Amino acid sequence: MSAPLILAIDQGTTNTKALLVTADGAVIASASAPMTVSYPQSGWAEQSATDLWQSVRTVINQLAVHPEAGRIAALAISNQRESVIVWDRATGAPVGPCVIWQCRRTSAACEALIAAGHNDLVERTTGLAINPLFPASKIAWLLDRAPGGRAAAAAGRLAAGTVDSWLLWNLTGGAVHATDHSNAARTQLFDTRRLAWSDELLDLFGVPPSLLPAVGSSDSRFGVTAAGATALPAGIPIHAMVGDSHAALFGHGVRTPGFVKATYGTGTSLMSLVPTPIRSGHGLSGTIAWSLGGKVSYAIEGNISVSGQTAAFMAELLGVADASALGDLAASVPDSHSVVFVPALVGLGAPWWRNDVRGEITGLALGTKPAHVARAAIEAIAFQVADVLAAIEADIGAPLAGLSVDGGASRNDLLMQFQADIIGKPVQRGSVAELSAVGAAAIAGIGLGLGDRGGAAAQRVFTPAIDAATRQGHLDRWAAAIAHILSTGR
Repeated sequence: MSAPLILAIDQGTTNTKALLVTADGAVIASASAPMTVSYPQSGWAEQSATDLWQSVRTVINQLAVHPEAGRIAALAISNQRESVIVWDRATGAPVGPCVIWQCRRTSAACEALIAAGHNDLVERTTGLAINPLFPASKIAWLLDRAPGGRAAAAAGRLAAGTVDSWLLWNLTGGAVHATDHSNAARTQLFDTRRLAWSDELLDLFGVPPSLLPAVGSSDSRFGVTAAGATALPAGIPIHAMVGDSHAALFGHGVRTPGFVKATYGTGTSLMSLVPTPIRSGHGLSGTIAWSLGGKVSYAIEGNISVSGQTAAFMAELLGVADASALGDLAASVPDSHSVVFVPALVGLGAPWWRNDVRGEITGLALGTKPAHVARAAIEAIAFQVADVLAAIEADIGAPLAGLSVDGGASRNDLLMQFQADIIGKPVQRGSVAELSAVGAAAIAGIGLGLGDRGGAAAQRVFTPAIDAATRQGHLDRWAAAIAHILSTGR
């Protein structure tokens, strides 16, 4: 019998990817489709749920004609987290946009809940402080704005879910509405100790329980492909679903506490396993990393709202072709000439959690050139990661030996070297940048009974190359810029 392949989907904010992965983790084929994000108002961010599903169909169909496609034994899904969709169970049509994780449209509602004293309950139950990042307040917003939304929800005609649930529903032809523990843990509606939807939080956020999916282990056999859903034949099992950051951590081979990874995507997630559920005292989140065979692993995480996207934003602002060209421009100067860019383009995420502030550039002078601003944009990504890394060390009460990285922006050598310089620790990068899909495939392999093959080996290690005084000078300028932006918010 031919060795099995896993078709792994990585549905992200800016693109959708699919990989054909062997049992030992080798990628033999890939496909990609771009995604568009709309910003209808300041602080709002959304995508078309229909376009999102069509992008997944596109990449699956491209791989379905691969000469080895007949060996596909399972599908695996990793997905952008905290983005939420509400749809009609009968028609499968979304009743509004996919309100994505970057969106801050429910800031006022979240602030009202905090002012009313509910944050302690939410954080104790979920590990997450009340914030518009999470789906709970977004589901209520969608129900309240859809014509007849509340009545339809009360009648059981609507379903709600994160991107994994939406994809599963479509792949199975509407037969299955489910999610896994990692994605459920990010909704702010799930009790991460009891492993069940919290009636108290559902009532607090105004979310009817009938909307929500069943929750299973990340390596569950969630369902099978329906005829006509894609170009794949009917009956192929969907054998893994897991949030993209969690999948990347798994792809790094992390199975025990003491190791931190950073995924440099549109935003950046730093995550480390912890022995038991944790409540952060330094602006981070406690969460579920994944679950295998019903056994749950927990993690601590810091989410940066705008990270790799910083380079694309600045490239457009400076009239540079793309993020890669911005990196080349940044590399043409030895430093930022004291320019600091704080990319609070949708507010600041961890460890600050300030939705009201916006980005600033400081330190401009007559000698400032576009290359200095470009370099400041690249450096801003590393500064934000350094802040979260320091918060993780404070929460776990121990220094960390280094950082393991993945994601598109991790391919930028200038960024990775500056990252090592600014944290004063080695940064290791593997040969596969997109580890989310590979990690999801590895979980599917466990679900198929193929065993745990471990993670990707480091391909290159970046070691710190500046002295302590220079490092501190960089950090002081960044700290001053952060202090200024925090003081100017409302």
